[in-house]
Amino acid sequence: MITDDEGILIARSRDGDWEAFAALIRLHQRMIHALTYRMTGSIADAEDLAQETFIRAYRSLYTYRGTAKFSSWLYRIALNLCLRWKSIEQRRRGSTNWEWARTDSNDSSQHARSEWIQEAIALLPPKQRAAVILTAYDGLTHSEAADILGCPVKTLSWRLFAARRRLTELLKEEEKVPP
Repeated sequence: MITDDEGILIARSRDGDWEAFAALIRLHQRMIHALTYRMTGSIADAEDLAQETFIRAYRSLYTYRGTAKFSSWLYRIALNLCLRWKSIEQRRRGSTNWEWARTDSNDSSQHARSEWIQEAIALLPPKQRAAVILTAYDGLTHSEAADILGCPVKTLSWRLFAARRRLTELLKEEEKVPP
């Protein structure tokens, strides 16, 4: 499931070759950072979580069996870190609610709507948010996303269904909010 070049880099990394692991990081850094940013909404937190993803990947490289894509294995590490981060953040701040995350922007431009959608996605429960990000933003199939999330495809489909329903409710709520 991995490319020949990736397989060589993984083998060399397992043997302690830091340059080989740096090459693996360069191959996957953008993808992991995009995921961590979409999960956190914070550049600083995303950078920290992306860095922690690669540290954990290096420490756990011996557990990678090559039965799935290396990128899927990294996604799972990053996603688990993001879910743990979100749980800690919610406890630290108290539960998130709609009023906390909604902007008071009067601007009805496409950009403002896009920002609002990002905020609405951030309000989803972490597992639903992850399902949306992996399928809608990263373009993974339901099967690929379910593999990364470690759940059956039916569970992933249910999470997407629930996420769409919640996003629809939030859209309706936003339309009712006076300017």
